[in-house]
Amino acid sequence: MNFYSRKLIKPEDLNPNHTLFGGSLLRWIDEEAAIFAICQLNTDKLVTKFISEINFINSARAGDIIEMGMEVLMFGRTSITFKCVVRNKFTKENILTIDKIVFVHVDENGRPKPHGVTTVTEPDHEDESAGNTIILN
Repeated sequence: MNFYSRKLIKPEDLNPNHTLFGGSLLRWIDEEAAIFAICQLNTDKLVTKFISEINFINSARAGDIIEMGMEVLMFGRTSITFKCVVRNKFTKENILTIDKIVFVHVDENGRPKPHGVTTVTEPDHEDESAGNTIILN
């Protein structure tokens, strides 16, 4: 599984119990899943079709860094299905798992349309030899 993005948990992300609000996490997952699907199918004409059972395993608190991982399970004729794991960046404890997220490629009228993709696209890696350096004081 590849972990593509990270979030710093801030006070505004917490529920009254001072742990990560599930609604915030689900919003981030849907956005990350959409970006992942767009990159895999090379189109932004996609809709969320299905999200299976969401298993909250552990929580996160302010100051924690979480990372979201996506893995392609299968390509359908008009769809892509993958799984998601959210974990604590440093402890590697799972915070949440979703066994199945399905996105469907649609036409301009919102009807399913074949996408023609059958293999996983590897993430882009920036050219590390470009010499870009960031100095923090």
